[in-house]
Amino acid sequence: MVTVSQVTPRAGRWTELALLVPALAVGIYAYLQVGLAVNGAVPPDLLAFGLVTAAIALAVHVVLRLRAPYADQVLLPIVVALNGLGLAMIERVHLALQARENVPSWDVDPTRQMMWMAVGATACLAVLLLLRDHRTLRRYTWTFLAAGLFLLLLPLAPVIGKEINGSRLWIGVGPLSLQPAELAKICFAIFFAGYLVTHRDTLTLAGRKVLGMTFPRVRDLGPILFAWAISVGVLLFQRELGTSILLFGLFIAMLYVATERLSWVLIGGVLTIGGVLLLASRIGYIQARIDVWLHALDPDIYSRNPGGSGQIVSGLFGMASGGLMGTGWGEGYPQLTYSANADMIVPSLGEELGLTGLLAVLMLYLVFAQRGMRTAIGVRDGFGKLLGCGLAFIVALQCFVVVGGATRVIPLSGLTMPFLAAGGSSLLANWMILALLLRLSDGARRPGPEVEPALPRDPREPRASVAGAAG
Repeated sequence: MVTVSQVTPRAGRWTELALLVPALAVGIYAYLQVGLAVNGAVPPDLLAFGLVTAAIALAVHVVLRLRAPYADQVLLPIVVALNGLGLAMIERVHLALQARENVPSWDVDPTRQMMWMAVGATACLAVLLLLRDHRTLRRYTWTFLAAGLFLLLLPLAPVIGKEINGSRLWIGVGPLSLQPAELAKICFAIFFAGYLVTHRDTLTLAGRKVLGMTFPRVRDLGPILFAWAISVGVLLFQRELGTSILLFGLFIAMLYVATERLSWVLIGGVLTIGGVLLLASRIGYIQARIDVWLHALDPDIYSRNPGGSGQIVSGLFGMASGGLMGTGWGEGYPQLTYSANADMIVPSLGEELGLTGLLAVLMLYLVFAQRGMRTAIGVRDGFGKLLGCGLAFIVALQCFVVVGGATRVIPLSGLTMPFLAAGGSSLLANWMILALLLRLSDGARRPGPEVEPALPRDPREPRASVAGAAG
């Protein structure tokens, strides 16, 4: 007799442990090559780098064995590999900038990035240990909406709010600074999942058909107009295009998954284009980004200060010099591009790893998003499905916005590559996204109670009458 438990996934995490070995090796080898190419010697902190990254990976692995044994075994190795490659490139840019007399303000010490990696991993462990069932989050749907709005408004506070490069996205106390919008996107993902799973029938069934598509009633447009208003508010008051696109795109994607209506995507596209065109004529920041996107090689646009296209043009020339196979670790000039270790880390990797290496890195993100979507499909409840789709889409959309901006497919934004670029807020938020996806995948793959299959009734056995059963 075969029971359900005999065909369910095993709880052992040996596959994950085996994948962590090459994931750690990739980062350590890259860090070693940077030291050898730039200084001609083994980096003095190579051992510390290897021990810290290995300790972080093993700590998360052990907690997963104890608290989420059925969680996806590919997500953590991907994150560890991306963190290692990011630390190597940050060290590469840092060493190059240290050789200059005037070190730019955007230079980041890799030690600081490693510290934020440890903070992010600690937050990941806290989520895994404290959150035993993802369905608990649904009880606090409106609380997460309030938290998301509060986090978005924090940078506008008069004392702690900071303005950097024209965008007001930061809060700071002394030397410490944080970008609350990175945490707000998680809050909004949870709120959208809770709201849409509750109102899915209203948003799906009611409406009128036009040209083969069912469009919602006017009174049902409230949620999408609310999300649009939030994104427009981010553009107006914080002057940040990337966060605005990310939040509105997240809601449209989750709304489409919840309703399966293409009309919502069409409405979202119209609102996006209309909002950008309306604000571009009123806000110089947006118009400047569009000018840089369309006319990056124009001499007047290139030499404009501030708001010139020097950053994007330098990144494009860096990727062009890398070619197919790249210049090699430590052999390029990524430091010539502004913010080469953060906003423009993709051109930096493209220069030294070439198109081949950059595509390999992008494939890691593709697998991460695919495993996140696969997790969402396997979750048994509607809230978990929408939350899993939203979290995976956050990472995928952020990668598209960053890479698209660096390659002039879309206007350049202020977002950074998840797990890869310098930035403590981004690392913290994305490690928490990893924790939530791991918790969701554990619930999706965890076997239910054993159920013995019902035996066929013997035809010779007399049927019980209704009256007899009732008695």
